[in-house]
Amino acid sequence: MKKYWNLLCIITLVSFIMGCEEKKSTSKPKNEVLVLGTIHSGHHTDSVYTIAYLDKLIRAIQPDYILAEIPPDRMKAAMDGFKKDDSISEPRVMRFPEYVDVIFPLTKEMDFEIIPTAGWTKPMADERSSKLRAISKDSSRVDDWKAYTVANKRSDAVYKATGKVNDPYFIHTHTYYSIQDIALQTYNHLFNVELGLGGWENINIAHYWNIEKALEKHRYEGKRFLIVYGAGHKGWFLRQLRKRDDIQLVEMKPFLDAIQ
Repeated sequence: MKKYWNLLCIITLVSFIMGCEEKKSTSKPKNEVLVLGTIHSGHHTDSVYTIAYLDKLIRAIQPDYILAEIPPDRMKAAMDGFKKDDSISEPRVMRFPEYVDVIFPLTKEMDFEIIPTAGWTKPMADERSSKLRAISKDSSRVDDWKAYTVANKRSDAVYKATGKVNDPYFIHTHTYYSIQDIALQTYNHLFNVELGLGGWENINIAHYWNIEKALEKHRYEGKRFLIVYGAGHKGWFLRQLRKRDDIQLVEMKPFLDAIQ
């Protein structure tokens, strides 16, 4: 009896090992995700975080997909213009040098797909601007507007006090997100509901919904995704991305180090 018991134990152990190996060999590879915070027009004026720097950084990252701060309904016009004469005249996209001067030109040399994910629309932006102007002139909202402007000034002051304004290393730290939140969370608390689709939380939800769609479509491909948005959005996105168990979030620092 003992002999058969030992044999059964051996068979069970072998089956367990083989099962683990089979599971390991057939496991689905997680996609890698990086979030790159940009400074938009600042890339043309900053002495460090320049267009050339951004170009080198994206080359070092070697993404398979770039999830861009471009509205889906603006992507075709932007790409058609670029293919026609190497320039972008689509009004929304041409505001962002990270796309005009770096990402679109890199499509000629690198093998990645640009996926537009911005939830922005012109009617939404126009309505937001109109409502903010009205609030700023409303005598019954003086306290709200003052709290908003004070939070902005405080955030700017703390940021400048770090001595690291537009430093790409600092932009990709939790401290940076916390400083941005001084202004953004006040703005969100006071005006998000009132601004409708243009509110801070609401627009991030719209952006992230499109990001989620892309991640779901390409789930378990073992690819590298680079999310490229204005740096203020980065902290919000990371809080959501950490809830996913099918991706591996990758820090930006090793790639920043690689291009020094």
